[in-house]
Amino acid sequence: MTVKQRLLWMAIGGGLIFALVCASCAGFFVIAASLGTSDLAVGPAVAIVRVEGVILSGDPPVDPFGTPSGAYSGVVRDHLRQAEQDPNVKAVVLHVNSPGGSVVGSDEIYQQVLAMTKPVVASMGELAASGGYYVSAPADEIFANSGTLTGSIGVISQFINIGGLLEEYGVEVTTIKSGEFKDIGSLFRPMSAEEQAAWQTIIEETYAEFVKIVADGRGLPVEDVKQLADGSIYSGRQAMELGLVDELGDQAAAIQRAAELGDICLLYTSPS
Repeated sequence: MTVKQRLLWMAIGGGLIFALVCASCAGFFVIAASLGTSDLAVGPAVAIVRVEGVILSGDPPVDPFGTPSGAYSGVVRDHLRQAEQDPNVKAVVLHVNSPGGSVVGSDEIYQQVLAMTKPVVASMGELAASGGYYVSAPADEIFANSGTLTGSIGVISQFINIGGLLEEYGVEVTTIKSGEFKDIGSLFRPMSAEEQAAWQTIIEETYAEFVKIVADGRGLPVEDVKQLADGSIYSGRQAMELGLVDELGDQAAAIQRAAELGDICLLYTSPS
């Protein structure tokens, strides 16, 4: 994937409406590529929970033609809870390859990561931007590749106005509403100054929460985070220099570190 393609995915992850994007040694342990079944091997284990694709809230819809793509918060939370409850799992690697997405979905995943009592190491892939960084922030440690694109800390909301186009073709829209702001963000007219101000308040409130989450997760002053949180994109190496990432390394390095934090020895891993 080229840098331009990754930036395109990051823009999509931002959203069109409202988004962000070994103390003792056991016999062996297995890296679990996925959860949801009882296929974890016996023995101390590091579980891999994946956040891949655009982050969406809730559970995927029933689709007879296959599983919809995206990182659904309900699925990710279930996997994290299973890892938390499984006595064989001693640590978790949260593999994040996401441009971001839903604010609600990102926060639901974040809350579950925050609630984990077992060590969690975030491992960033190609992208861990906006909501992808949001869910990584509470991890005990964050690993990124030097070429990972991350950051993009901020909130964006965009509205399309096709009123001029409809007028050009002689199409009229009649709106009947119960209150002044009921059709805020309508496709058929420009947004008023009052409506923009109301929406800006929501954006700023969500942004402030995002900044606090990063500050708390990384142990950084809020004012320092604000200097970084202007929507800028950082490489993994830049992110480490700025304190947003702990180490440069791939998923294998993150697994090794999770094993250390979970007080288990890496003697065997299954394919991930």
